Amino acid sequence: MAHPVPPARRPELPPVHGAVICLAAPCLAISPEHGQLTGRGIDGVYRAGLRLLSRCVLRVGGRDPVAVQGRSLGADRAAFTATVRTGAEAGPDPDIGVERVRHADGTERITLRSYASRPVRLPVELTLGTDLADLAVIAAGRAGPELPAAVHAAGLRWSTGDTQAVVTAEPAPDDALASTGLLRWQLELGPGEARTIELRTGRDRTTRASAGQVANPLADARAEGDDPRAEAWFRTSVEDLGALLLRDPEQPGDAFAAAGAPWRLGLAPAESLWAARMALPLGTGLAAATLRVLARSQVDGRGPGAGMIPGPLRGAGPQLPPGCTGTEATLAFPAVLAEARLWGLPEDEVARLLPAAEACLEWLREALGEDGFLADPDPGPRRCETQTHVHRAALLGADLLDGCGRPGAEEWRERAARLRQRFRAEFWIDGPDGGRPAAALHPDGRPLPRLTGAVAHLLDTGLLSGGRTAPGLLDRTRTEQLARLLGAPAMDSGWGLRSMSSREPGHNPFGHRSGAVRVHESAIALSGLAQAGFEKEAAGLLRGLLDAAETFGYRLPEMYAAGQRTTGSAPLPHPAACRPAAVAAVAGVHALVALAGIRPDAPAGTVALHPLPGAPLGSLRLSGLRVSEQPFGVRVSRLGLGMVEEAADVLQLGG
Repeated sequence: MAHPVPPARRPELPPVHGAVICLAAPCLAISPEHGQLTGRGIDGVYRAGLRLLSRCVLRVGGRDPVAVQGRSLGADRAAFTATVRTGAEAGPDPDIGVERVRHADGTERITLRSYASRPVRLPVELTLGTDLADLAVIAAGRAGPELPAAVHAAGLRWSTGDTQAVVTAEPAPDDALASTGLLRWQLELGPGEARTIELRTGRDRTTRASAGQVANPLADARAEGDDPRAEAWFRTSVEDLGALLLRDPEQPGDAFAAAGAPWRLGLAPAESLWAARMALPLGTGLAAATLRVLARSQVDGRGPGAGMIPGPLRGAGPQLPPGCTGTEATLAFPAVLAEARLWGLPEDEVARLLPAAEACLEWLREALGEDGFLADPDPGPRRCETQTHVHRAALLGADLLDGCGRPGAEEWRERAARLRQRFRAEFWIDGPDGGRPAAALHPDGRPLPRLTGAVAHLLDTGLLSGGRTAPGLLDRTRTEQLARLLGAPAMDSGWGLRSMSSREPGHNPFGHRSGAVRVHESAIALSGLAQAGFEKEAAGLLRGLLDAAETFGYRLPEMYAAGQRTTGSAPLPHPAACRPAAVAAVAGVHALVALAGIRPDAPAGTVALHPLPGAPLGSLRLSGLRVSEQPFGVRVSRLGLGMVEEAADVLQLGG
């Protein structure tokens, strides 16, 4: 009798939560906290997903340096400090200091400094190796053994097929042994003297692995205020988002934000687009480029799926089947273009992208079901957040069509009105506590009564011309109830918004859709609550995110685990989470800009301020933002009053 074959287990991703990650896409360096690349696990220097160096072990005076500290110096570099006791001096004190500064582009500077009172002669050895494996192969646990090395000029070389990696050293080593991958120097150091060895890892001997070649479209904005952590969070957010920028191979002048490192260092249509949208206060350049990249991938013609932006499936937790990120990106496209126009995207750029936005709306018209909802996938559940994306696309798409003198706006406003009516009738589950929105409707119409972080999108209604916010799917009473639910301990962990209520069956604080804090949803909820006037709940999420950011060195992972916050507790890293991740990085910008409530209408020459009244972080100043392609600065006082400090001459303060 034949027995069924069990499904193949998905390979477990190696843990990276303790790694020090340096990033300047497409270059990546992943190091353990002690800085020695041992050739095990995922550690190494990568270029476009290929591991060029997996082992780089330093010995000084025949000893392994004692690791003292590993720390990030910025998005693209980190420093590892160690000491060595040579025995030249009596007592327990180390007499050699070692600092290794490692860059994402494959450059490493190793500086040895003598604290001895007499000259010392130090043998210094570096053992190098690599498997030239792809990151995806390493993640699946299928990386092969290290390749044999060959001596190559002032270093070593490894090759397989058409692929090779080269490490060169300056100064050149005194000895190079290919059989063991060893480079050796004899250094003489006087008291207080330092010597530096520089390594360069790349594809060939002369060319340094390029990084940061994308023209960064992000403004060099700054935050400062009573709470100094806001400045650190904002600065790290901008740096990390910039480090994630990649060129489009078809049009190298267009940059987009990769989804995250190390696992998703490439285009993810929905997340790249959401990151560009949340970065609009830093200028419209990233949004414009991302929209152009996605427009080139759009399904053309008049057949099935015409107008859709393709995207892979994404897991939705144990309660729902995977959703299509292409659906999300297609719905986001017209909304992001509409808001980019209000922030100051030049009209000629808007005109070039408008046909793609209209094609997205045409796809939506054909994809809506007879019940007026959009299934994802079809046939499948009608997800709560998907209907929110539909509603936003309809209203902001209508505003875009009106602003560009195109027909069809009234049709989309009518469709949005009908969707609001149906949603309020079928998605709301009444109860003695005031009720809640359903997570989804099954194909037969039954609601899925789960309270998840995805409901935060109900508050993210979008920006319309005139500095107005679009109406939401919920009426005011139910919006107030949603705000209470999001602000209660079952959803607000004290460190951010849970992806599923702690009271729901199957809650898992490490579950990426069943309880872990997702930074993107937390920032969306915070901004939406502030926009809707729910000061207490917005301030609670803001403080929680800022405290979590401090815990993680201001580089928030895409998700993390958090039990209910108590004195002395802390959020816990998720072993497989990307860090940095685009939507988590830009969440810092989104959250702090939400405090100022900036609502521009560049075509009309106005900008409105609606700051959060309670000023939960005290005084806050944001400078170097961009509205109408010109510098924009705003200050929020301790009383919650907003003041524009710098703006383009064409802008006037609106209501």
